[in-house]
Amino acid sequence: MNLIPTKRTDYIAKAKGESNFPWRAVVISQHDKDLLNTDMVQKLASPSKIADPSWIKTGQVAWDWWSDWNISHVDFKAGYNTTTYKYYIDFAAANKLPFIVMDWGWSSHTDILTVIAPDINLQEIVDYGKKKGVDVVLWASWYAVTQQMEQAFPKYAKMGVKGFKIDFVDRDDQIAVASLYEIAKKAAEYHLIVDYHGVFKPTGLQRTYPNVVGYEGVKGLENYKWATEDQPRYTVSIPFIRMIAGPMDYTPGAMRNANKTNYRPIGAFPMSMGTRCNQLAMYVMFEAPFQMLSDNPSTYMKEQECTDFIAKVPTTTDETVALDGKVGEFAAIARKKGDTWFVGAMSNWTPREITLDFSFLGAGNYQATVFKDGINADRDGTDYKKEVIKMTSGDKVKIQLAPGGGWAARIEKLN
Repeated sequence: MNLIPTKRTDYIAKAKGESNFPWRAVVISQHDKDLLNTDMVQKLASPSKIADPSWIKTGQVAWDWWSDWNISHVDFKAGYNTTTYKYYIDFAAANKLPFIVMDWGWSSHTDILTVIAPDINLQEIVDYGKKKGVDVVLWASWYAVTQQMEQAFPKYAKMGVKGFKIDFVDRDDQIAVASLYEIAKKAAEYHLIVDYHGVFKPTGLQRTYPNVVGYEGVKGLENYKWATEDQPRYTVSIPFIRMIAGPMDYTPGAMRNANKTNYRPIGAFPMSMGTRCNQLAMYVMFEAPFQMLSDNPSTYMKEQECTDFIAKVPTTTDETVALDGKVGEFAAIARKKGDTWFVGAMSNWTPREITLDFSFLGAGNYQATVFKDGINADRDGTDYKKEVIKMTSGDKVKIQLAPGGGWAARIEKLN
């Protein structure tokens, strides 16, 4: 399912006559925290080629693959079947999530024109989602899309599919880059959104074709189904580095959270390194217009208090304020949507106290719903405490971050 080069040329790219070549940019900041809020790459990209983008939709996504379809406390056999996906849709609808993704398994890796999963009725799933206000996005390999998009895009758009998660690009040469523009353009013709997975870092394509709502290009949470690398350090490095390039589909949301001692890579029942609040803070920290809830609906229902917080974090915002941070050590950021602010702070394995300045709130009184590491979060990563407090712009709040810890808040204006 990969289009793997068989040889390399002695040049980077072909060009006919005079050409405008892509920008190269260096972002320099006086303080590490300033790197948390830069959109230089997007500003240098070509303007939108979609005249009316009103049909483009972003939001949070109930995702199946990370948790291996392991739902429980149901009276049907969980797996790749229509009943399971209706369950995902019910969960999404109950929590006002606008999407589900059907990851690989519904079709062949090399042929997306035919549904091969014997227990999947795709039209029934799509229609059920429409009734519930939940759209379906389908996984597809880059290879299959390059071969079949002329037939597949109109076919699935007519069925009511909202878009495609396109995976296994795995290269960034001229052929691959040009292909992603071509795919985005063709998808826009049929009002389909695109989430590029297994792909190189973004280079501004999402401005030119804003139906491109997601970009992986990062070693995301999925790697912790098998990896043992230092996740907390990595996740407080990439906001300053990779996220400068643009949206970053890290796929957060693990509800099984472990310290160094308790962590194990388990493919079918994966966990995260660090605390529950570290995972909650990622929804504020990481820019991702098409944001995954990586764990399974049954687990989120058992942790409804955390799920309620996650589901209310917007995937696009009106304003961003970088609060504090040091590459590889910790990061804190605030984002605003309407009159509501969301704040997230994360640490590497070093426990620390930091002070957050809330002068960005502006005049008035506010109420903050806060999730912070529990007193025993260093022993049990799932330990957290929720509290509701009053706030004003004059507050400077000291917060404690456990090893691999986090702090997350939704701050709503009262008057």
